[in-house]
Amino acid sequence: MKRASSRLRTRPVLSGLLAAALAAPIAWAAPPPPGTSAGDLAAERAFVDALMARMTLAEKLGQLNQPPAVGNNTGPAAMAGSEDQVRSGAIGSWLGTHGAELTCRLQRIAVEESRLGIPLLYAYDVIHGMRTTFPVPLGEASSFDPDEARNAARVAAVEATAHGVHWTYAPMVDIARDPRWGRVVEGAGEDPYLGAVFAAARVRGFQGDDLAAPDTLLATAKHFVGYGAAEGGRDYNIAEIPERTLREVYLPPFEAAVDAGAQSIMAAFNEVGGVPMHAHKPLIQDLLRAQWGWDGVLVSDYTGVLELVEHGVAADREAAGRLGLAAGVDVDMVSNIYLKDLPAAVEAGRVPMAEVDASVRRVLNAKFRLGLFEDPYRYCKDPARQQAMTLTPEHRAAARRMAQKSMVLLENEGEVLPLSKSLGTLAVIGPLADEPWAMLGNWVGIGRPQDAVTPLAALKQALGDRTKLVVAKGADIDSDDTSGFERAVRAARSADAVVMFLGEHPEMSAEANNRTSLDLPGVQEQLALAVAATGKPVVVVLLNGRPLSTGALQGEVPAILEAWFPGIEGGNAIVDVLFGDVNPSGKLPVTVPRNVGQVPIYYAHRNTGRPPDKDNKYTSKYIDVPWTPLYPFGHGLSYTTFRYDPPAVARATLPGDDLAQQVSVRVTNTGKRAGTEVVQLYVRDDVASVTRPVRQLRGFRRVELQPGESRVVTFELGHDDFAMYDLDMKRVVEPGTFTVFAGGDSQASQSARFEVEAP
Repeated sequence: MKRASSRLRTRPVLSGLLAAALAAPIAWAAPPPPGTSAGDLAAERAFVDALMARMTLAEKLGQLNQPPAVGNNTGPAAMAGSEDQVRSGAIGSWLGTHGAELTCRLQRIAVEESRLGIPLLYAYDVIHGMRTTFPVPLGEASSFDPDEARNAARVAAVEATAHGVHWTYAPMVDIARDPRWGRVVEGAGEDPYLGAVFAAARVRGFQGDDLAAPDTLLATAKHFVGYGAAEGGRDYNIAEIPERTLREVYLPPFEAAVDAGAQSIMAAFNEVGGVPMHAHKPLIQDLLRAQWGWDGVLVSDYTGVLELVEHGVAADREAAGRLGLAAGVDVDMVSNIYLKDLPAAVEAGRVPMAEVDASVRRVLNAKFRLGLFEDPYRYCKDPARQQAMTLTPEHRAAARRMAQKSMVLLENEGEVLPLSKSLGTLAVIGPLADEPWAMLGNWVGIGRPQDAVTPLAALKQALGDRTKLVVAKGADIDSDDTSGFERAVRAARSADAVVMFLGEHPEMSAEANNRTSLDLPGVQEQLALAVAATGKPVVVVLLNGRPLSTGALQGEVPAILEAWFPGIEGGNAIVDVLFGDVNPSGKLPVTVPRNVGQVPIYYAHRNTGRPPDKDNKYTSKYIDVPWTPLYPFGHGLSYTTFRYDPPAVARATLPGDDLAQQVSVRVTNTGKRAGTEVVQLYVRDDVASVTRPVRQLRGFRRVELQPGESRVVTFELGHDDFAMYDLDMKRVVEPGTFTVFAGGDSQASQSARFEVEAP
């Protein structure tokens, strides 16, 4: 995608106070270094050194202070007080504040009315789109298309920066293996390899190729670390994570984000090993900064520093602030502790000035890298850009394309799908058929329900007068009321086919929205079974933010399409797939359990000494349901079929000092339609000094094939694909045999084996 700024050449349209401010000569007290670029580290250091030498302690702590949103939901008195804080240098960044006019107004005060003229940073939760809403991140991950995810983040950055935003609190890169946890919707699922690939893609999309360009955002990898391992699936809960699991499962996506250049990381609410992450010096200062060499801004989560008191590791606010700053938490979001409670602690010697300076330097570095010292108004000075770059046809097209790729065909018995466009009557049933919020999902930026295309609206547009639509809600999302069943069944009986739109309301997932059941809420399951009993061809479209246990529908409902919360163009994309204009290619980034009692369940588990065996009672299984998942990680059907030949390895034996391996697999489209298959490669270390996962994803490729066409897909493997943490917690590749599996999901049976020799 070309940069929006290179396409748009509009004359600024300014008025009132904003016009006067921007027309005046720029006269901030800390002028930009002439002739330097944001990538010049020597110039950056010299400039920041000179600026810090002029700063008072109060001004330094002000740079570390991030208050909540201003100007959107506050009155004149609060606004005036906030402006006074800006003038005094007491605010370094702002949470949740956006809009070209407002951000420029406050920036003018910071730059031209404060003593040092240090510009503000504006942070906003741009998770899966600003105004043009894309599928929720879990849905995007189902595409197995990192290029598309990068483009989605790029579109979000273009729109957000046009609204004056500098800093997004995304991507969330937490690995989540418990779908009870509401925030599973915000990440890329259960797998560290897939999570790492999408983390890097999203960081690069938000930050672009040049961070100083006026359409790039500081990306924030969150939540560092282990937040997705919350006990009981309860948000904010503690996380008990063995060190080997921490390093092999939860840290890799963060390392990938760092390698991709992420300029910001957010601390997690949870504790790890008895230490809350907002006070976890070993993981932040020692691992993240010293070992990984990361020099970006680490921001607290909302009141995260203050919550060290509730965790029981700090006696009061000052103690919490001391712990947070010592651990390397640079920016205190909302707690106001650094600003109010640390001055006396610094002056009394309880907080070293060196700790304050280190955090202030990182905040100023970020502002320098964004080019704000060169031009503080670069994100907001053109109000015409805000309108011109928001909700454009190109952005909507990108959202529709991503939604198409994110949909996972779970079931299609009897080839019910795709539907014919020549149907006489189509019954449209379910509480989410015409619900805009079920398109947008959670954390929608400034997305508006009136912008969203619902499935019912899309069906009307696509089918026109050719097909009669009979609409029945049937039941509410989370209700025991079955009074609407009769009408829904009548509608089904009158139709040639039925499409049902079932699932969750967006407020049933995301932050603080955890569930103890993974079933369809309310009586939706009973509604689906009642409609299916009519014998008509029934398709269930699921709209949800977490995996749902829909096993009761198997064998009763012939076709099930997982659409997640698909974004602003979700209705159109669903119709594209239902009628075969698009052949579904999405794959599950999570394992779907049969019921909540199987949780946690994930494909990359370790074997026990008694692995499940249906013929042996005394093995690891259940007596009431199979031990296997409802749908495995990587599962996703197509309107065509694919055949895999056994994979071939380039070398049967790898020398210990030369671990380059090629694995090739031939894939053939054996059906009658063109289709895209996500070819997946898994690796198993057969025998090791510590137990290893039964298999691990180490590569995937989207391959488009015409009917009858074959293609050989080759994967390059190396040291990192075979490495593990041994008994001494050293990352090594142990000699022995390795098995590779290739196929369309994590249960692929086609395999090959090779041996790694000792170094």
